Amino acid sequence: MMKPIFIAGPCVIESAELLDTVAQELVRIKRLTGAEVYFKASFDKANRTSLRSFRGPGLEKGLQMLADIKRKYGLPLLTDIHESYQAEAAGQVVDVLQIPAFLCRQTDLLVQAAHTGRTVNIKKAQFLSGEDMQFPAEKCRESGAKEVWLTERGNIYGYNNLVVDFRNLPLMKPFADRIIMDCTHSVQRPGGAGGSTGGDRRFVPQMALAAKAFGADGYFVETHPNPTEALSDGPNMLYLSDLEHLITSLL
Repeated sequence: MMKPIFIAGPCVIESAELLDTVAQELVRIKRLTGAEVYFKASFDKANRTSLRSFRGPGLEKGLQMLADIKRKYGLPLLTDIHESYQAEAAGQVVDVLQIPAFLCRQTDLLVQAAHTGRTVNIKKAQFLSGEDMQFPAEKCRESGAKEVWLTERGNIYGYNNLVVDFRNLPLMKPFADRIIMDCTHSVQRPGGAGGSTGGDRRFVPQMALAAKAFGADGYFVETHPNPTEALSDGPNMLYLSDLEHLITSLL
């Protein structure tokens, strides 16, 4: 069995200080546990619920801030892209390009991400089955991706709710180099907080442990020193102070 990886960081780049705080803790946990850790943050959240929601610093400034994290802390990077033109620039900085769930069938986006030669992590759409992810994976693999990872993040379950069918993890395994469990977005209540997305971080550890039982190869956990004051996805982000316990329990 391959060693699990951990993808962790704030939902969106809020400030250089936030990135430093999280990166320092990830480095400490990595040294303590020997875990393979990727730093994650978004330069632009183009799929926010409201036009008034904070989106991030944008492509140019955001990538520079991520490059600074790699230079200072030596952590491999993951970030998401929403449009095809972003792939080339992002691929010059980060190690893994992530395709958001809502966009996982967008052929041009997948192909351009793969053309960078980087690993592509595709989040399974809330409206697709595990078996359906064969085809987004094939688009990336045939277009030159270094590796293709697939990430489970729950399915739509009525209005403003998600449910996770953990059978999707083994069902996606034949199509991917790694199967990742998104432990924080899977506890979202999409659009369920009056113009923003709600969620319940209490269930993040259980999502992770259940995914381990179903053979997950990695875990995606958005984390923040003070999620209640975060500018995006605060209700489902894990407190940074709780991350070490979660990682050690999974190891």
